Amino acid sequence: MATVSPARLRAGDLIRVALSGIRARPLRAVLSALGIAIGIAAMTAVVGISSSSRAELDRALAALGTNLLTVGPGNTMFGENATLPDEAPAMIARIGPVHAVAATGTVPDTGVYRTDRIPPAQTGGIAVMAAQLNLLSTVGASVASGSWLNPATARYPAVVLGATAARRLGAVPSVYLGGRWFTVTGVLDPVPLAPELDSAVLVGWPAAQSYLDFDAHPTTVYTRSDDAQVTAVRDVLAATANPENPDEVEVSRPSDALPARQATNRTFTRLLLGLGAVALLVGGIGVANTMVISVLERRAEIGLRRALGATRRQVRLQFVAESSLLSLAGGAGGVLIGAAVTALYAAAQDTPAVVPAWALVGGIVVTVVIGAAAGLYPAIRAARLAPAEALASS
Repeated sequence: MATVSPARLRAGDLIRVALSGIRARPLRAVLSALGIAIGIAAMTAVVGISSSSRAELDRALAALGTNLLTVGPGNTMFGENATLPDEAPAMIARIGPVHAVAATGTVPDTGVYRTDRIPPAQTGGIAVMAAQLNLLSTVGASVASGSWLNPATARYPAVVLGATAARRLGAVPSVYLGGRWFTVTGVLDPVPLAPELDSAVLVGWPAAQSYLDFDAHPTTVYTRSDDAQVTAVRDVLAATANPENPDEVEVSRPSDALPARQATNRTFTRLLLGLGAVALLVGGIGVANTMVISVLERRAEIGLRRALGATRRQVRLQFVAESSLLSLAGGAGGVLIGAAVTALYAAAQDTPAVVPAWALVGGIVVTVVIGAAAGLYPAIRAARLAPAEALASS
């Protein structure tokens, strides 16, 4: 006697059957998906708001120079002043975690004067420094008035005044130094991370070589690196800046705010993981509760399907697919709501809007996984119902 094999339930058929089961009870499906969405939205919003707050805190701490290190020449073994190689900034830039390098070089024996009538000894304590063009972004400086040097003005007699230098010189269109007039193109705001720039007149690196006999040796090299690698970068800066004589190089120590920044990041990370886990657990419980009630309400349907030839495996797959689709809809909606809440909060607080990619993608994926797992027990319970028992209880 030939045995009748059950019909195969293809993936497309499984999805259609699951969607039919969801559409048969639209209100319950909407409320279930909404419950999941609220949990995921809360998780995404908490993660996004916390990440945005952390980004603002990182920005504030970065202003304190947590990842800023300076390199300068020390003394030779004979006690004389050492010099950094001309190639020091370029060699430091090759260090992997370093993402910004800028240098200044002191121009010796060069005074700065309002007019050419002032005695040479009356310099006002203003130094002349050659500066590379990316100096402002590296040290976090800003221009109070006028403009910073550019590739054109850096080659001609043009200067930018530090805040203190501008106050001492007054509002002058040009200054006299090195036996010629230099046009003032801008004035800087005070630079908390590099106060030596406040009392300096900054000249383009090529112009300092052409007009002031600058020897091109950097006096100070400013570096910005990844926060987590600041200490490691500091350990190799001397040998990188001057491979032949690393003992003749002085490197600043990291800012005291760096440990606080790292501790804050660790605390935020633990907070985000904990809140995310709680939100996902709540969503999973909601899915499990919905699917258990669905099994109790649909005993007649389950019995009819079993009587028409549906196997236990097909019934299990149907209920798991339904819970997965509900979780997918709720997770996707929750992620969008949470991202929108984060954007509104960031706009209101004038902070960067940051929603980590892992929260967006992970929220949906983990929700579907938890939803499928939460629907597994109700699916097994539905598959165990005997057709006659299910139909008789309806």
